[in-house]
Amino acid sequence: MVWGSMSSKGVGKLHFVDGNVDTNKYLAILEESLLPNIIYYNFQRLLSQQECLAELLSVFGNEAPHQSTISRWYGEFKRGRVSLSDDSRVGAAETAVTQENVDAVRKLIIEDGNVTYREIEASLKILKTSTQTILNEELEVRKLVSRWIPHLLTEEQKAARVNWCQKTLDRFIYGNSKNVYSIVSGDESWIYCEEKPTKVIRSRSVSKKMVATFVSKASHIATIPLNEQGTITADWYTTICFPKVITELRRINAEKRIILHQDNASSHTAQNTRQYLTEENVELLDHPPYSPDLTPNDFFTFPKIKNRLRGQRFQSPEEAVDAFKNAVLDLPANDWNKCFENCH
Repeated sequence: MVWGSMSSKGVGKLHFVDGNVDTNKYLAILEESLLPNIIYYNFQRLLSQQECLAELLSVFGNEAPHQSTISRWYGEFKRGRVSLSDDSRVGAAETAVTQENVDAVRKLIIEDGNVTYREIEASLKILKTSTQTILNEELEVRKLVSRWIPHLLTEEQKAARVNWCQKTLDRFIYGNSKNVYSIVSGDESWIYCEEKPTKVIRSRSVSKKMVATFVSKASHIATIPLNEQGTITADWYTTICFPKVITELRRINAEKRIILHQDNASSHTAQNTRQYLTEENVELLDHPPYSPDLTPNDFFTFPKIKNRLRGQRFQSPEEAVDAFKNAVLDLPANDWNKCFENCH
């Protein structure tokens, strides 16, 4: 039996000697593209690693792959790997570790500490090696009991959070300043067609849509869905998203001062974003590093609304977004007031 790749890659490259497969050259092809498929097939058949090795030895003899190779691939498949190509030969692994993807992964694990490698890869269309690099090296998180746990903040980072909180409380007189009503807080989140139960870990559909939501002490201001792309960029933010927010704010009160509060995602802190906000006379409230949980949407709006939607199933991402908007609009004014009292 000769195994074929799931793709056409490698087909037509087989070499024969006296009517038989040239084993040395065939093994080179196996290492490049076909071997992972054979091992994956045996993995799906629930063969043990020893049984898989025995089958390969029966075909290739001494030229069969080493036990360590089979163990490596079995380990990858057990961790949820879906790509059967060798990522080390693909430049996409490195190029996918962008600040936009780092920010997007951070959002995913903050919103759902149980999110899996496979769900992250499907959401952002990146390889597992890129996902591992982002999680372990960029975000410095590790998985404990199927939940992503951030590494401990340093004393300096803790001090920065405390200092920011105290400075903000002083500036807005512990929430008693009228300027609190000028604060507009924005953040982004995925809205799923079905929010899974918080204590149940199961496969989740990738049918979803990213939204940016802006709120104030008085009310919800706007929720803008992200269309046609998977991650928030400074270009989308400055040409599509925030212009709609400003239009709505000016409609409510053309003379009202705008103090924007958001986390330090790259789309929020990019040079062209800052320039745009300056041109629109929007003051940018600073935010401590490694503290996305200190924005009102992150600790209030998103968890509260998603909890209300939990258990409901929507036919499309658009329907899910509409349900999210309606649930936000149903929140009483007193809820927003309490939210901002807890933050500013």
